[in-house]
Order: sequence, then C-alpha cells, then structure tokens
Amino acid sequence: MEPINNPATQDDGKTAGIISYFWIIGWLIAYFGFHQNNKTSLGSYQLRQTLLFHIASTVLWFVLSFILGIIMVSTGIFSLYYLFRIVQLGLFVLWIIGLIGAINGEQKPIPGIGERAQTMFPGI
Repeated sequence: MEPINNPATQDDGKTAGIISYFWIIGWLIAYFGFHQNNKTSLGSYQLRQTLLFHIASTVLWFVLSFILGIIMVSTGIFSLYYLFRIVQLGLFVLWIIGLIGAINGEQKPIPGIGERAQTMFPGI
C-alpha cells in the first residue's frame, strides 16, 4: 500500500523557514528539528539567509553599542542614541521582509543579505 500524500502533513520547508527568523534559538530549532532530516530548497534558502542576518545584526549591534557608547560617554552627545535606534528600525524592517517571504513560502532575498548568504553557506 502506498503512503497517502496529504498536503496537511507534508512540510515543504516553510515551517523551518518561519521558525528560523526567531533569533538564533529559533534558527537552531529550525535546523536541527525540522530541516536536518527533511531538507528542502525553501528551508535551505531561508536557513542560509537567516543565519547571515542573525550574525550580521548581532555583530552590528555589538559594534554600534561599543562605538556609540564610547562617543556618547566621552563627548556627552547623547543624541547618537537615536542613530542606534534608526539602525535597529532598519534591521527590523529587513527582518519583516524576510519573515513575510518565509510565511508566503517564497525564496525572496532580504535586501543586501539574501543573495550573499546563498553563496556563503552552501552546505546548509
């Protein structure tokens, strides 16, 4: 007897893609829980993209916190705090763009990150 192909029980990588957007913990759950035993092109695409996004946003956050913190303390110019908030807002917009693509099941690249991630992490 052949297995029944029920679309409700098949995972096309969309679940792994959506979960991977929820910080590095979500990425790890998506990779090891959903993607490792059921590799799909959509799941691989989203996992590569979100891995680079998480790395880039974390590095950017630490660098900006350090540099702007030193400048604000040494000069007393606390309006640079708003620059940090603008960068956070930009990252949030990129995150939303990627998440919407994952929810729709599209291989839509995050601007500035998506295409580069596909070449940087070919093993995922």
